[in-house]
Amino acid sequence: MDQLYLWLNLGSLSIPFLFSFHPKIQFYKHWPTVFPGILVMMLIFIPWDIYFTAQGFWGFNPDYLIGYNVAGLPLEEWLFFICIPYACLFTHYTIVQLKPQWSFSAKNAQRLFLILAALLIISLWYGYHNWYTAVSFSFALVVLGLTNNYNTQLFQSFFVSYAIILIPFFIVNGILTGSGLPEAVVWYNDAENFGLRLGTIPVEDTVYNLGMLLTVVLVSDYLGSRQKSDTRDV
Repeated sequence: MDQLYLWLNLGSLSIPFLFSFHPKIQFYKHWPTVFPGILVMMLIFIPWDIYFTAQGFWGFNPDYLIGYNVAGLPLEEWLFFICIPYACLFTHYTIVQLKPQWSFSAKNAQRLFLILAALLIISLWYGYHNWYTAVSFSFALVVLGLTNNYNTQLFQSFFVSYAIILIPFFIVNGILTGSGLPEAVVWYNDAENFGLRLGTIPVEDTVYNLGMLLTVVLVSDYLGSRQKSDTRDV
C-alpha cells in the first residue's frame, strides 16, 4: 500500500500510452502540442498545489507514498499532473478522431457553457470565502470564458469527452480520497471547501479537473492550429 499513489498514476497512464501508437489512433503525433499544453498547465497548477499543501488546505498520507518530495510535494503528485492529463487528452482526441459524431451542436454547446458559467458564478457567491472553492471555480470560469471567446467550437467535442472522462475520474479520485481504503491517500480540509462530497470526492475536484483538462486541451488545440497554419504557409 505504500506505493498506491504511484501505481494509480502509472496504471492510469499505461493503456493510453500503449494505445498512442495504435495505427487507427496515432496519438503520438499529437505529442508536439500535448506536452507543451501539459507544461503550461503545470506552471499554473504546481505553484497552486504547493501553496495549498503548505497552508494545510489539503495534504497527502505518507502511508501510501514512496517518500520522495520535490518542493514540498510528493513525487507522485508531480506525476499526477503528467499521467492523468495525458490519459484524459488521449481519451479526448481518440473520441474526436474515431467518433466525430459524438459532439454537441453549436447551439447546445453554447447553452451548456452558459449553464456551467451560471452555476460557477452562483457557487462563488456562496463559497468565495473557501480557498479551494474560490480558486478552483474562478479558474474554471476564466478558462471556460477564454475558450468561449477564442475557440467556441472546442466545446462541442470537449463537453462530450469530459462526460466520458468523469467515469475513470470518479474511480481513480475515489480511491485517492479514501473509497475502499482505511484512510484517504489525499485528504482535504473541509473548512476550505463546501464540505459537499460525491462519495468521498469533494465536489470542487470535478471543477478543478475541468479547469486542468480544458487548459491542456485549449493550449494543445491552439498550438495544433498554429502548426497547421505554418504548414499551409510553407
